[in-house]
Amino acid sequence: MVKTVLVTGSSRGLGATIARTLASEGYQVVINYNSSKEQAENLVAEIGHEQAIAIKADVTNRQEVDHLITESTKHFGQIDVVVNNALVNFKFDPVQQKAFVDLSWEDYQQQIDGTLKAAFNIVQSVAPQFIERKQGAVISIGTNLFQNPVVPYHEYTTAKAGLIGFTRNIAAELGQYGVTANVVSGGLLKTTDASSVTTPEVFDLIAQSTPLKKVTTPQDVANMVSFLASDKAKGITGQNYTVDGGLTMN
Repeated sequence: MVKTVLVTGSSRGLGATIARTLASEGYQVVINYNSSKEQAENLVAEIGHEQAIAIKADVTNRQEVDHLITESTKHFGQIDVVVNNALVNFKFDPVQQKAFVDLSWEDYQQQIDGTLKAAFNIVQSVAPQFIERKQGAVISIGTNLFQNPVVPYHEYTTAKAGLIGFTRNIAAELGQYGVTANVVSGGLLKTTDASSVTTPEVFDLIAQSTPLKKVTTPQDVANMVSFLASDKAKGITGQNYTVDGGLTMN
């Protein structure tokens, strides 16, 4: 049976790489976007209109998320996997990043909404069909900065840390229905739109600090997402997998 995956924020960057990877493995893909309509439609054309669809939704808006889940389900029949990937208004810029004393709570709230509220909206909206069918997978994108804040991106990292707690509670409650929930925490990715302003010095520092002597790529993270979406990972839930070339070790 062909499975359907919804990847939030997948018109570009890491999300697009995840969408391409899963499509190449036979998944039907829902490409969610908020403002990048042209890029989303181009990705649909690249994957193929029979296998992919693009749907606009602000994942911090519950009504729009409910519409996204409803339309995705109507189009492909059901949703089997959701990937919480969307990143809301954040750039990995070590030069422009505000010092802690200059941050406002609104800075934190924006990232908490973009990470936690978005995941809450997606998972709560899709959960009834997961529970009814007694299967489903939730995969959320975290960060290794939670363990090793090489650059103190305070508001972003704090929100992602909360995502791990959210995921483990989902895993604990929905496991009885055959639903798995895991986090994939990449290192700084070379290169996505969000990391395009990262200085070469930071990339070099990270590469030289890892056992593999390389910076993590979007494809590295997409490969782990692919594994967790597959039937091979049905016995895995509540975990945070770090994909960063060994920079942080658990």
